[in-house]
This record gives sequence, C-alpha cells and structure tokens, in this order.
Amino acid sequence: MNKRLSRHLIAVGAGLLALCAALSLRPSASAQDWAKQILDKSPRHQEWVKIHEGQRTLQAFIVYPQLKNKASVILMVHEIFGLTDWVRSMADDLAAQGYVVIVPDLLSGTGPNRGGSESYPDQDARVRAVSMLDPDHVNVDLNAAADYALKLPAANGKLAVIGFCWGGGKSFEFATVRHDLSASFVFYGPPPEDLAAITAPVYAFYAGNDARITATVPATEAAMQKLGKTYEPVVYAGAGHGFMRLGEDPGNTNPANVSARKEAMQRLLSLLKHI
Repeated sequence: MNKRLSRHLIAVGAGLLALCAALSLRPSASAQDWAKQILDKSPRHQEWVKIHEGQRTLQAFIVYPQLKNKASVILMVHEIFGLTDWVRSMADDLAAQGYVVIVPDLLSGTGPNRGGSESYPDQDARVRAVSMLDPDHVNVDLNAAADYALKLPAANGKLAVIGFCWGGGKSFEFATVRHDLSASFVFYGPPPEDLAAITAPVYAFYAGNDARITATVPATEAAMQKLGKTYEPVVYAGAGHGFMRLGEDPGNTNPANVSARKEAMQRLLSLLKHI
C-alpha cells in the first residue's frame, strides 16, 4: 500500500472505533431483555469457561451446535459495549446453524473487583473501558480464545472470525496476525493498517447510512485489490450502523435495518458453508 493511502486509512480508522457507540443507538444496546429471552429459550448447550494465559484469566462464552459431527469454530468479537446479551444471542444464532461459537469477554479482569463486562456500573463505563484496550493485548486474548476452542473435542480444526462495530475492526485486524483463518467477517468496522499481512479472505458488511465507516470502503477495496487480497464488501442501503443488532431489536424504527440484517445473515451463512 502506498504511504499516502496508508496515512489516509490510519487517520480515518483512528477516529472510528469510539464512534461506534454514538452511531449504534446506545439506549437499545443496553436494554436487551429481548435478547436474554432469546437466550433463555435456546435448546443449545451454552457455557462460560476460564482461559488461562500467563497471569491473566480470560472469561469466554461458548455455544455448541446440536450435531453428531465435529464443527468449524467461529471466534466472535463483541461490540464496543462489551459482552452483552445480544452478542451472546448472536452466538447462539450461529451455533444453531452448525458452528461452535466462542465469544471472549475482552474486558475480563479490567472491571471492579477484577470483573468483566458485567461488573461495570453502566454502559458509558464499558464503552470507555473497551476504547482503552491495548490492541496488542486484544489480539493476545483473541488468539487464546481461538486456540482454546480449536482444541475442543467438538471442533474440526477450521476457524473463522466475526466482529461487530468495534469488534468488526478487530476482526479485520485479527486477520493480519492469525494466518490459519479460513475467513474474516467484518461488520461495519474500519480497516487495519497492515493490509499486506492478511492471508484469509475478508467479507465485509456495511450500512448505507454510516458514512464515517462506509467511506473507508473504496480505498480499502483498491488497496486490497492491488495487494492481490480477497476483500468483498457489501453496503446495505438505508441501514444504520449496528444493523445486525438493531434489525431484531423490538425498539428499532428503521425498516432498512430489518432488511439489512436478514440479507446480511443470508450472505454470512452462505459464505460460512464454504470455509
């Protein structure tokens, strides 16, 4: 990538992560009783695990599919709001389609009394905490969660990463450091600096009414094409940032979010079949 384009992408991406919170209709992100109800009705096995890495203990949520054969692993990266009920319900949705899904709580040990996402007093506190996470430490945690899941008896050795909002940017970045990925799925997240390090195909999902994020697509597409990398973005007209969550939120007032979520889910499941 040329230096001018690299500087442009860095400058654009640097201001985008915290913006995810403002663009995702924050009240609906915290009021997720509807998502918890979905989780409570799920017939699939869900569990919390502790992953030990050096002196750190990482909490992670896992959902298993109801299959007799081993399944591919999906590593899911949560939004800037931390590990919420919606993220867990999204993990359950994908497990229902035949995947082992692991979602690490990247706020593990950072909260009051060394708690995780659940220990913070409010959403603003979680947003601030996620925004301050060290990118290198995030990749260490994601690698630890991926390694743990791949060793599960139910796993078949294949790995994909999916992220949303802040996590969308992290799933894009994770593709620069993890080279056994079958694919990276990026939902409305900014690109990383080192596109040349990516080896897995990247499939991206963007909202039409989210210019601060979606404006990065043309430059990223040109850079990835020049590097000979697979990058396939789709922009959903009329949808807003966070449409995967908003599209099933009972409080959503934008029908384009519902349509975008449905179309994006169909595309995601179709792509996952080929990993």
